[in-house]
Amino acid sequence: MIGAGLAGLSSGVALAEAGFRVKLLEQRPFLGGRASSYSLPDGEEIDNCQHVTLGCCTNLDDFYQRVGALGKIARYRRLIFIDSRGHRAVVDASPLPAPFHLAPSLAFYPSLSWPERRRIGEAMLSIARRGGRNNDGDAVGCSMLDWLRTHRQSEEAISRFWSTVLVSALNEELVRMEARYGLDVFWKAFLSARSGYIVGIPRVPLGELYEGCRAAIEQRDGEVICRAAVRGLNEEDCRISGVAMDGGRQYSADFYLLAVPHEAALKLLPERIVASEPQFRQIRNLQVSPITSVHFWFDRDVMAEPFVTVLDRTTQWIFNKSRLSEGRGEGRYLQSVISASYGLMQRSRQEIINLCLGELQQVLPETRKARLVKATVVKETAATFSPQPGSDRWRPSQRTPLPNLFLAGDWTATGWPATMEGAVRSGYLAAEAILSACGEPKCLLKPELPAEGLALYWVRNKRPDPSN
Repeated sequence: MIGAGLAGLSSGVALAEAGFRVKLLEQRPFLGGRASSYSLPDGEEIDNCQHVTLGCCTNLDDFYQRVGALGKIARYRRLIFIDSRGHRAVVDASPLPAPFHLAPSLAFYPSLSWPERRRIGEAMLSIARRGGRNNDGDAVGCSMLDWLRTHRQSEEAISRFWSTVLVSALNEELVRMEARYGLDVFWKAFLSARSGYIVGIPRVPLGELYEGCRAAIEQRDGEVICRAAVRGLNEEDCRISGVAMDGGRQYSADFYLLAVPHEAALKLLPERIVASEPQFRQIRNLQVSPITSVHFWFDRDVMAEPFVTVLDRTTQWIFNKSRLSEGRGEGRYLQSVISASYGLMQRSRQEIINLCLGELQQVLPETRKARLVKATVVKETAATFSPQPGSDRWRPSQRTPLPNLFLAGDWTATGWPATMEGAVRSGYLAAEAILSACGEPKCLLKPELPAEGLALYWVRNKRPDPSN
């Protein structure tokens, strides 16, 4: 098994629990892949980027439960949005049934006019009436931006509401995002069930979430080997015969699971196999999108809230890492996050620090009085695959034409975009495929959060919404 990100860890733990002897190889010195933490030269441990879960992420919660990490996730029902005029919008569930439980919060959203809020409500109702059936019709093949314009959303509503949610959730600009993915976000997180939108944030550095993964594998006679750089997969008679390592070493196994980003997978697969199999060649069509995070340390407390969402600025989210994390004070360490950060890739780190610090000072007045102790920037140029229109046709199954080779990663066919939930779903699906190949079929994938209230009626009602 190659790759110890969430896809590799979830499949490895599931297979170890099923009785397999797992050998997990990871190039980096730590587990977690892109959802990991590491130490700065001065010893400060930081996450490469803030990762969050939502109430609708049922498989991620199941994985955390398996490895003893679920209790390390703090849950938040109250979301705060701050616009350029200083207006604060609070999103919280009302007693109303789904899909109307968040409607009162939207009705008083201060950053938009009443006609804009009404049209947002109409578009949300249109999404609800689809009952989660977003993989056909006008949701497939067109961009989310086109879908919103078709549904009479103003540019202000797009930038101050729809983009605020979707760019962060899918790490892509609306013009490059397939509408199906955007509609799925609103259906699963905000409309189908009352708890779908609840934000979960780790209270510990990301690396600490995976301590139980190593134990779950090693206690069942498996191995987790870090700093193990895989150089390629060897192929013989249309099967994988071994994993080539540095120094001429080779590991062999009955089954091989490649759980790395799609660009890395193409480099490890035998060239002949990639050239001859369309499933592998098509992976080249997947594109990537970047994320940038900026970490700030101040000499005093500067923020009371655990996190806020920011409108009208480059910064999209501000996380109060001191308050979110155990044993880090109250509000001195903040992290700003910018998804789909194409415009920052060519800018220097100091330019990015200056830009985001200026925005912090606009949003959080206490930062103007504080002294900045230090700051650092983390750029991930290929943070996720891009959910562009038509990208689903390039996403491969977890099974491959080679009977003993399987794939895992959020970029494989999971039904979800590039999220931690998608990564765990891929790991479970790959483990299911291996179990099935052994004649021991087992369902590992957990069902999605069930629809509630009137949303359940639209799930059961198969008639399409005439307005779509």
